Amino acid sequence: MASAPEDPVLERYFKGHKAAITSVDFNPNGKQLATASWDTFLMLWNFKPQARAFRYVGHKDVVTSVQFSPLGNLLASASRDRTVRLWIPDKRGKSSEFKAHTAPVRSVDFSADGQFLATASEDKSIKVWNMYRQRFFYSLYRHTHWVRCAKFSPDGRLIVSCSEDKTIKIWDTTNKQCVNNFSDSVGFANFVDFNPNGTCIASAGSDHTVKIWDIRVNKLLQHYQVHSCGVNCVSFHPSGNYLITASSDGTLKILDLLEGRLIYTLQGHTGPVFTVSFSKGGELFSSGGADAQVLLWRTNFDEVNCKDVVKRNLKRLHFDSPPHLLDIYPRTPHPREGKTEAIEIDPKLEVMDLQTSAPPVVDVLSFDSPTTTETVVRTLPEKGEEMCGYFSYPSLMSSECLPTTLKKKAEDMSDLPSESHRSIPLAVTDALEHIMEQLHVLTQTVSILEQRLTLTEDKLKDCLENQQKLCNAIQQKS
Repeated sequence: MASAPEDPVLERYFKGHKAAITSVDFNPNGKQLATASWDTFLMLWNFKPQARAFRYVGHKDVVTSVQFSPLGNLLASASRDRTVRLWIPDKRGKSSEFKAHTAPVRSVDFSADGQFLATASEDKSIKVWNMYRQRFFYSLYRHTHWVRCAKFSPDGRLIVSCSEDKTIKIWDTTNKQCVNNFSDSVGFANFVDFNPNGTCIASAGSDHTVKIWDIRVNKLLQHYQVHSCGVNCVSFHPSGNYLITASSDGTLKILDLLEGRLIYTLQGHTGPVFTVSFSKGGELFSSGGADAQVLLWRTNFDEVNCKDVVKRNLKRLHFDSPPHLLDIYPRTPHPREGKTEAIEIDPKLEVMDLQTSAPPVVDVLSFDSPTTTETVVRTLPEKGEEMCGYFSYPSLMSSECLPTTLKKKAEDMSDLPSESHRSIPLAVTDALEHIMEQLHVLTQTVSILEQRLTLTEDKLKDCLENQQKLCNAIQQKS
């Protein structure tokens, strides 16, 4: 079926990864797209025509998730190598590494204010990290199987997580307790996320379903069975009116949440689709899958000012009163009103001449990685640059290291350190990694002991107060 001019269109596709795409995310500045892949690399694509792409080398196994910080000055990635990395998204690609979990890490997610990072792992835990100090903050343990995804609510007060134990849990970030639990006897959720105003969650089910839950009334609002295979990822349009889904059946589908129906089926990929994401303003979305292609689509939806949405959500101090089901989403006119059938779009048949799909790729080797390759550009510290600042605190670096450098001749790589620089010896790196691991274990142990000591002190204080009360009572009687 031929698509009308107002339908979503495939604008561009990027080729550079050598294996399946696992995650995509747009830079809030609207000029870049980050992707993660089974090939162990992250890639940063610039939308400017003919601009170079950057391939970040550092992870030692599949990269499972990638996300920009709210300001766009940091890029977080999770991997099956059990680590989380923070990258400066520019041509130097400086990074720091967290020995985050004892099993593969499945997802990363920044809070809307950029102060915290949530990570989910196959070690059955969710961990929250303080981004200012770049250190472990606390863990959430209640899942009994692998945790596949964890996301902050827009106001940062809640975290939603999904696990192969067939539950979706809501956590209070203030008291670190599980405050709600949704269970499914049929399948488990591969992915879960809050809608833009934080009142609902959407889950992508292994049982081929997409579900919308209202967390204020603990009720299943909508249940879609539009895919023929497991659903791997969902993404809300910033308006909250639309949801896009990615499935192993090879299709993307766009749901109209106002009318509760499927409006588009997109067939751009050849094979399972693993990830999809709207841009921060909602005018674009990107998808990736087993075919190792990254597709960039333009929507026919109204653009939303994402900064206004973030400000509104951060100012929310309490949940709204329980809603009427018809008022869950803003009631705005739909551009395809009157058309009840879903539109199928197959760009392989309709799009003949796309923009350049394979831009020049520059490999950027992470400083702390022992990997050595003739084709990669080394990024060792320059003279006068503090080692600790270089490695541990990319978020606190001077503005010259931030993405604005991309404006200054992104294709000119002559200012990078030369190939004659030597990387850190592998034995030293392994020894340092082992020491860091042991320090991390000690830090967690001390944290637990501090909590227990605090509890003991509180109980002792209560005992002394009770003892004083008893003494006073005895003295009064005598």
